Amino acid sequence: MDAHSRQTKKIDLDRFPRVALCHQPTPIESLPRLSEYLGGPNVFVKRDDCTGLATGGNKTRKLEFLVGEALQQNADTLVTQGAVQSNHVRQTAAAACRVGLACYALLERRVEGAGPSYERTGNVFIDRLFGATLEFRPGGLDMNAEAMAAAERLRDEGRRPYFIPGGGSNEVGALGYVSCAQEIIDQVAAMDTGFDWIVMATGSTGTQAGLVAGLHALGASLPVMGVSVRQPREKQIKAVHDLAARTLATIDGGSLPTSSVIVDDGYVGPGYGVPAESTLEALDLAAKLEGLLLDPVYSGKGFAGLIGLARANFFKPTDNVLFLHTGGSAALFAYETTLLPQTAAAEEATA
Repeated sequence: MDAHSRQTKKIDLDRFPRVALCHQPTPIESLPRLSEYLGGPNVFVKRDDCTGLATGGNKTRKLEFLVGEALQQNADTLVTQGAVQSNHVRQTAAAACRVGLACYALLERRVEGAGPSYERTGNVFIDRLFGATLEFRPGGLDMNAEAMAAAERLRDEGRRPYFIPGGGSNEVGALGYVSCAQEIIDQVAAMDTGFDWIVMATGSTGTQAGLVAGLHALGASLPVMGVSVRQPREKQIKAVHDLAARTLATIDGGSLPTSSVIVDDGYVGPGYGVPAESTLEALDLAAKLEGLLLDPVYSGKGFAGLIGLARANFFKPTDNVLFLHTGGSAALFAYETTLLPQTAAAEEATA
């Protein structure tokens, strides 16, 4: 069954614990000015930056299932980890507030030389606004192991922690994007046209793995291009495939060939959390042509990949390409001197 065919198969997700945190379905919008600027393909955006919780983002879909399981297990604290400007930690802290749990998060200093304001503004400011307890860690540690150890310490103190891995990326969290795959196919069925590609940023793997697993279970031959924000291509493919296969097993969806996972690692730039020139161009074009805010860590690099692939004629000019916007614009405030260096310098000079 292809992306233009009417889809009737459904995936039963009602058997999994879940809480309502997300505005859904999120809209699909066309980006005509960008499409014209590129000379094709026809670019659309799936607005998962509009999921609602704490300025929105893709992690909210995952947290519906993760927090659902936490409540089923009678947890009183959500424990997780991420980079300093983690979108996942922001949304986890907000989800904890929504359901009356505490949030304990470890933040990894992955970006070198970011400056002191990097640890106060953007997502970190919002984390604190939600009352999350934060601990910082140096870069390069096994952060999931660090967070699990923190959960054990809380358990020894009499708390009931529920551990959520970085990005919410496990079989439970990935169910959020199995659900999104169903949502996209339902939206395609209601539209006059279908899609030839989905393009998205891929990092902790759960979003791409859930989408790939869900589309496979639905029998939809809609390829997903993951634009890596951190890892080399082969390493990212293996990580996404491993989680997608485990997610498929969770929903009884059969087996998944490795060829179903597609990754482009050409837009990582200097490293995680450091915008490349292509990232800065993508942020600028999205803002000035479409009034669309991206983030400098994930969606900006994913959008740069879409632009680069279009310029390299990877897509046909007549293709319909859906960009999955994973959110993250709250992090823009921590990157002011990188994104608008002249403005920041002028303000400092007149201060």
